[in-house]
Amino acid sequence: MAPVRPENEFVQPICPALILCQPETGALKVAALTLLDRLVVACHRAGCHPIRIVCAGALPALRRAGALNISIEISAAMPSLTGPTLVAECRMIAQAADVKAVVVQRGRLLDAIGERLPLGVVSNHLQGDLGNALKGLPLIRAEGVAANVVDTTSARQAEKALWNSLGSSSDGVVDKYVNRPLGRFLSKALIHTPITPNQVTVISALVGLVGAYYFAVGNYLAGVTAALLLQLSALIDCVDGDIARIVFKESPIGKWLDIGLDQVVHVAAFAGIAIGLSQQGTQAPVLWLGASAVAGTLISFPVVLRGRLLSDKEAGTRLEKFIDAASTRDFTVLVLFLALVEKLHWFLWLTGITVHVFWITALFLQLPKSSKVRPAA
Repeated sequence: MAPVRPENEFVQPICPALILCQPETGALKVAALTLLDRLVVACHRAGCHPIRIVCAGALPALRRAGALNISIEISAAMPSLTGPTLVAECRMIAQAADVKAVVVQRGRLLDAIGERLPLGVVSNHLQGDLGNALKGLPLIRAEGVAANVVDTTSARQAEKALWNSLGSSSDGVVDKYVNRPLGRFLSKALIHTPITPNQVTVISALVGLVGAYYFAVGNYLAGVTAALLLQLSALIDCVDGDIARIVFKESPIGKWLDIGLDQVVHVAAFAGIAIGLSQQGTQAPVLWLGASAVAGTLISFPVVLRGRLLSDKEAGTRLEKFIDAASTRDFTVLVLFLALVEKLHWFLWLTGITVHVFWITALFLQLPKSSKVRPAA
């Protein structure tokens, strides 16, 4: 069976891979997947093909590699190398970007503290110990999580490092210190279940929509309940990405589903706050402010979509950084605070104005450089 691309990217074959697996070590689990499974997927995502596994015993489970239909060849004896080959002993963990760097630079991988790992590119026939075959190669220090894993203790340490490495460029202070740490308890449980990241995304949105309904009820208790549900929705919204990244379930559909449903929740919440405040007889022009917030959010959506597509082509741009900074979920804590002190109309004033500043600025940053107006000298 021909290999298929991973769910989140297309990779061109750049080097064959040979994985040497001792069944007991390869079967050690890190975040619900065996070491062998993780190494196969990492090699595949790094562009390695074909991928061969040498295993003189029962093959450890390949749950994710199988789900991705990654083509592998299995043998009990060492095959002949037909050129530069990525060779790795399955007693370590490494991430795809670092594996690809090793292949491109024809080197050997180091962990973050400089310890040599059993993964590198062998140009000649492999004889005896892999460590000897990797001597003299350029040393490539890992930027992601990379470590030797030889027993359950080191497997737990590697898993902890993986979880700690997760996050998003759009995470705000609340995400970093509240939503992700609390949501991680749920993430760690869900990776052992059939529940998918996309299902978690939908659940998050449904919780947010229930919160929007309670905002529209129009009394203090309902408003506080709504704000708590909105905060819970934001917390759950961190879980889907964590699950996707740690068990290789990222997908373009999941990315856009997350962005789209976030906007649906925001529109519903802004409208619900405005309707609820109008029923309370608030003096502020809350319906107009709510309409402005909703309109600005709807305009922002295609602007953000276009901006994300441009950011995918030009990572690290001012546009990408601006969208990330403005896309945090930190506002949910502000909503909760204002609901508690009965000042939700302040939030509508803030959002009804700043959302338009956001989309205008994001649209301006998408203009070709030559089209941007430069001030006169």
